[in-house]
Amino acid sequence: MPPTTIGILTPNGLQAVPYSADTLNVAAPFEPDGIYTVASTFNRDHVLLLDAHLDRMEESARLEGIALHLDRTALRSALRALIERSDYPNSRFRITISRQDPTHIILSLEPFAGLPESVRQSGVHVATIPITRRNPRAKTNDWMKRRAEAKAAIPDAYEGIILNEVGQLLEGMGSNFYAIRGGVLYTAGDDLVLSGISRKIVQQVAPAIVQVIYQPIALSDVNTLAEAFLTSSSRGVVPIVQIDDIPLGTGQVGPLTRQIQAAYDAWVTDHLEPI
Repeated sequence: MPPTTIGILTPNGLQAVPYSADTLNVAAPFEPDGIYTVASTFNRDHVLLLDAHLDRMEESARLEGIALHLDRTALRSALRALIERSDYPNSRFRITISRQDPTHIILSLEPFAGLPESVRQSGVHVATIPITRRNPRAKTNDWMKRRAEAKAAIPDAYEGIILNEVGQLLEGMGSNFYAIRGGVLYTAGDDLVLSGISRKIVQQVAPAIVQVIYQPIALSDVNTLAEAFLTSSSRGVVPIVQIDDIPLGTGQVGPLTRQIQAAYDAWVTDHLEPI
């Protein structure tokens, strides 16, 4: 795999960084404390809801007391330049803004082939993790380190699902979480979890398929679930067929998840935009 393509957008333009890394995960420890977002490209230089990502960054900065004045035109131009430089067919990219100096924005790209079709079709196993997110509505990069440490404790699981102090399943370590029981979709309210960009799409397409209730599912109710799935900007809708050691429904991807997945994919196709 080729190394990441990384640059720092400064008031004086795009500058080089004093390090290199093979992946975004390897690059993360070089990045300063601050806020971030992760997204991916489609058709090489198209994106989905980039302004929503930037809106969330500005909200995260406000919640964290970071004085951010984001030049979106310059940021888009720098992203286009790095995409041209990388020559990846598609990229997964991270935008990181330093708490100490928010005028310097780190842009990191790695090649991205998308979610494997086997995962989309067969679903994944996730594990619950009792952990507290300091400020769930802000996407801060101290969470990246905690997420990596938590993932190491559940090496056989595709994703960790945050379990709060009262035994409710809130969100994934890098995703939003949804459960289906009795033909109703349950997901935590926006005040309890990060407002994921892919979650915004689910909130638009799911009500035409299933009733949506903004209430987290309790761990004690997992054995009553028929289906579940998670979403993230880079992966879209990822079906879940097992939580901890409990298979869901028939142990296969359920019909409502399939319908939501198809509606999500169609929405994405209709809303792509050039960077």
